[in-house]
Amino acid sequence: MEIGLFDVLGPVMIGPSSSHTAGAVKLGNIARQISCANFQRVDFYLHGSLAKTYKGHGTDKALLGGLLGIKPDDEQIRDSFAIADKMNLQYCFHAVDLGNVHPNTVKIVAKDAEGKTCELIGSSIGGGKVLVHSLNGMSVEFTGQYPTIITNHLDHPGVVAHVSATLSKQGINIAFLKVFRQLRGSEACMVIENDQPVALSILDELRKLPDINRVTLVHV
Repeated sequence: MEIGLFDVLGPVMIGPSSSHTAGAVKLGNIARQISCANFQRVDFYLHGSLAKTYKGHGTDKALLGGLLGIKPDDEQIRDSFAIADKMNLQYCFHAVDLGNVHPNTVKIVAKDAEGKTCELIGSSIGGGKVLVHSLNGMSVEFTGQYPTIITNHLDHPGVVAHVSATLSKQGINIAFLKVFRQLRGSEACMVIENDQPVALSILDELRKLPDINRVTLVHV
C-alpha cells in the first residue's frame, strides 16, 4: 500500500482535529452542493464522538462553515456563526443516536422557505476524509475526493448506458460508478466519480437524457 505525504501530515486546515474539523467542513460543503436552493434553516444531528465533543473541537462551526461554502483552510470557519446570523440563516445542533454507524457521523437537514428539505448523512472517517452514506433517504456511497456526478433517475433500461456514453464523448473517464435504488422500476440514484473535472455544460447534456430527473455535481 502506498502512503503519501498527505496521509502522514494530514490536510491543510483550521484545527484542532482533522476528523472533527476538516472532515466536518467537507460534509457541510457536500450538503451545500446537494441541498435545495436558498435554504433558510439547517439542523445538524450529531452522533457518537461528534455529539460529545462538537463544541470543544469546533465541529459545530466547521459544519456550518462548510454549508456556507467556506473551505477547510479558511480562517472564516471561526466566524461561521456570525456569518450565518448576518445571512438570517437559522441553525441548530442536536446530539442524537443515529444507530449502528461510524462514531463521527452527522445528519444534515436543510430546509427552504417553502418547507422543502434536503438531507445528507455522512461520516468523517479520519485525516479529513469523509464518506457519504445517504442522500434524501436514498442509500449511497461516495467520498467527495473525485468530481462526482449524482443523478436521480427512473430505474429504466438504458439510463446507465446513455449517461456513460455522454461522458465518454466528452472525454470524461469514469473512476467509479454505482447505482442505488429502493425498488425495481422506481427512482434510482447513480453516483459517478470521475478522473477529470466536469464542466457545467456536460451536466446540461445529462439533464436532456431520457428518464433523468436531476443531476448534481459534487467536488470538495
